[in-house]
Amino acid sequence: MFVRLNAAIAAICLLSPAAFAAGAAPTDPQIAHIAYTAGVIDIEAAKQAVKISKNNDVIEFAKGMLQDHEAVNQQALALVKKLKVTPEDNDTSRQLTKAAADERDKLAKLTGSAFDKAYVENEVAYHKQVNGALETLLIPSAQNAEFKDLLETGPKLFQGHEQHAEHVASMLK
Repeated sequence: MFVRLNAAIAAICLLSPAAFAAGAAPTDPQIAHIAYTAGVIDIEAAKQAVKISKNNDVIEFAKGMLQDHEAVNQQALALVKKLKVTPEDNDTSRQLTKAAADERDKLAKLTGSAFDKAYVENEVAYHKQVNGALETLLIPSAQNAEFKDLLETGPKLFQGHEQHAEHVASMLK
């Protein structure tokens, strides 16, 4: 529980406006990289869950995350290509990647119901944090209208994922 809370708190801090120099908002190329990175993180977590879990509900949830996040990332890549925007790596995306790798390493040491509970609880926290970041920082900071429109599809998707994760978590107790 503390690992997941620490990861969620760290990521929320990373995605807050204070994480950017002197209150400067992230640029569209930086936002594109952060959003894509957030998707990759959930794709990797889902792959890990499919590989480790023996619980059908958890596996089906993870497969859904895998499918949805791969589709969104493909849409994002197509749009940045169309707009001729090169996603820009930044401190936030690098720190998110590191925190996610640390979390996957911790989850890899778990098995059975301990893994299932930890994975699903992490998914709840992760979707809450990313949804909050989309609504409070990433969407408001986006400059290109088409890019902003794509980002605006995120909160609904992430809220659905969060609710699904909460449902699966309630079944694991």
